[in-house]
Amino acid sequence: MALSDIAIRKTKPAEKPTKLTDGGGLYLLLNPNGSRWWRLDYRYGGKRKTLSMGVYPDVGLKDARNRRDEARKLLASDVDPGENRKATKAAKVDRETNSFETITREWFARNSGTWNASHGERTIRRFERDLFPWIGGKPIAEITAPELLAAIRKIENRGAIETAHRALSNCGQVFRYAIATGRTTRNIAADLKGALTPVKAEHFAAITDPKQVGSLLRAMDGYTGSEIVRHALRLAPLVFVRPGELRNAIWADVDLEAAEWRYIVTKTNTPHIVPLSRQAIEILTELQALTGDGRFLFPGARTNGRPMSDNAILAAMRRMGIEKDEMSGHGFRAMARTILDEVLGIRPDYIEHQLAHAVRDPNGRAYNRTAHLPERRKMMQQWSDYLDKLKAGAEIIPLNSAA
Repeated sequence: MALSDIAIRKTKPAEKPTKLTDGGGLYLLLNPNGSRWWRLDYRYGGKRKTLSMGVYPDVGLKDARNRRDEARKLLASDVDPGENRKATKAAKVDRETNSFETITREWFARNSGTWNASHGERTIRRFERDLFPWIGGKPIAEITAPELLAAIRKIENRGAIETAHRALSNCGQVFRYAIATGRTTRNIAADLKGALTPVKAEHFAAITDPKQVGSLLRAMDGYTGSEIVRHALRLAPLVFVRPGELRNAIWADVDLEAAEWRYIVTKTNTPHIVPLSRQAIEILTELQALTGDGRFLFPGARTNGRPMSDNAILAAMRRMGIEKDEMSGHGFRAMARTILDEVLGIRPDYIEHQLAHAVRDPNGRAYNRTAHLPERRKMMQQWSDYLDKLKAGAEIIPLNSAA
């Protein structure tokens, strides 16, 4: 006799498990503790087997019958429904394990420890916002180049061209990791080379005229805001590192006795040495009295547990009336590169080494961080002395008259 919902609800638990049969091998097992489990008895390969069909009332009578009918269809096709369920679950687990999002997060966990924290946050946020919603759940080996391009195009279509290129580059890293770990065989991101709108090269605003440099240095010397920001402004032109490297500088990397600042370049993850001139040492000695008991040379305004914001130096320059199309944080690098070469006549490879750019020897090998270090020490002192002259308003050599 077939079951009904009324009959199920009226039946009370007994001291031993009770079977309420419905037909076609389906029954409801009523346990003494009150739990009610749907079961399906069937035979396959000459053996009697039982398949769990869910818990009542989460799985109602109608749903249980539908599941029974699906199982019997499999049996009619000579498929064991129990083994089919195991295979389906295994395939689902395999699909999730090899999904683009799972592999990306695995890649991120293995690499992010070597990155600057803000770079890591931006990278994973890019995936979470722009890629996971579209291709995150798909097995990485099943993603096609057109599908990846469609996801990247969504970034491009909102005008974020540089972000689109970064996203594609990140995807290439994930696919290479997936190849190395045996989850796919091709890096389809490489197939999309040239498919995106080219990034327009934009140069960072920089003051490179010696007369204007003198005015800039005098203005920064007279800055009346935060003392920590003032010291950052004074040090920036002397060391001409990337703004993020200056902002995140830590005291553990600075050796005032050796007159060196050694750190890992964020862009290339390679060691770098900045020889410190006498003027730089003076600034750092003053700064040490202010922030030397903490980790960062330039801690934030609200807490010394984090570095100053990436906008602190720019905001200070704007308050001094220096417009964004005149000078940027990166501009100190262009200033040094131009004047060291065109006015002071320093060898270009010394300058490139000090800018932490990739410089290669005649055999194509990358020079190590100590290459030309004595010459670079002399260059950095010469540079600081020259800036002192510009700040004092001494007679200078115009760029167009440089030898």
